[in-house]
Amino acid sequence: MHTVSGGEVAGILVAVFWAILVSFLAVALARLAQTLRATTKLVADVTDQAVPLLADASAAVRSAQTQIERVDAIASDVQEVTSNASALSTTVASTFGGPLVKVAAFGYGVRRAIGGRKEDAPARTRRDVIVGRTVPGARRDKRTRGKKD
Repeated sequence: MHTVSGGEVAGILVAVFWAILVSFLAVALARLAQTLRATTKLVADVTDQAVPLLADASAAVRSAQTQIERVDAIASDVQEVTSNASALSTTVASTFGGPLVKVAAFGYGVRRAIGGRKEDAPARTRRDVIVGRTVPGARRDKRTRGKKD
């Protein structure tokens, strides 16, 4: 019979250890390869979905830009109309405002001159100035009546 020496036992242990280590590394590499395949598929799926989304987003941005340009054109038109209306208002006020005030004043003066003073109208009451205000005589009397009691 052949006796096994210590060196041979050590060699067998090292061989078994290397076999176990290689088995673990093979399993780890197989799982890593599977993970890389899944990651590659996931990235491809995300890319397939992201490209249409980016195209839609780009179209939305272009549409928004077009709408902004339209709003800008409308705003400038409104500003022009506003300035034209302001100029027209100023022109109308300066053209008709003064003469209308004069016609109204003339009409009032004519009515006062023709109508004169009515017989039954009370004579003008005396007004007193109290703290910078003019108070009619009748109101002044009501105020002072309560204080005299």
